[in-house]
Amino acid sequence: MTTQEFGSYEEFWPYYVAMHSRAATRWVHLAGTLTGLAVAAYGLARGRKRYLAALPVIGYGTAWPAHFLIEGNNPATFGHPAWSLRGDAAMIRMMLAGRDAELAAIAEKWLADNR
Repeated sequence: MTTQEFGSYEEFWPYYVAMHSRAATRWVHLAGTLTGLAVAAYGLARGRKRYLAALPVIGYGTAWPAHFLIEGNNPATFGHPAWSLRGDAAMIRMMLAGRDAELAAIAEKWLADNR
């Protein structure tokens, strides 16, 4: 898929979720983000601020290969970095709240409407 254009985050959100249509991709994102946060928090607790650099390295370092290997698409971050970060946070909050099936439904609807 090519980079899409959107007028607002609300328009972007279903597309973002669709780019994570496979549960494995969403779970890799969750694992990478939580691991990055844990390393960053450990670093801060130990007074090692350089550990903060681990957050984007671990987060993106796990998420991007998932797109290429699991989804077979390019990360939405490449075309919409700020909205993708916001979308990632929303997606992870939903997953932690047990709403992964809702994400799957959003992805399925967007894909059905846009293919």
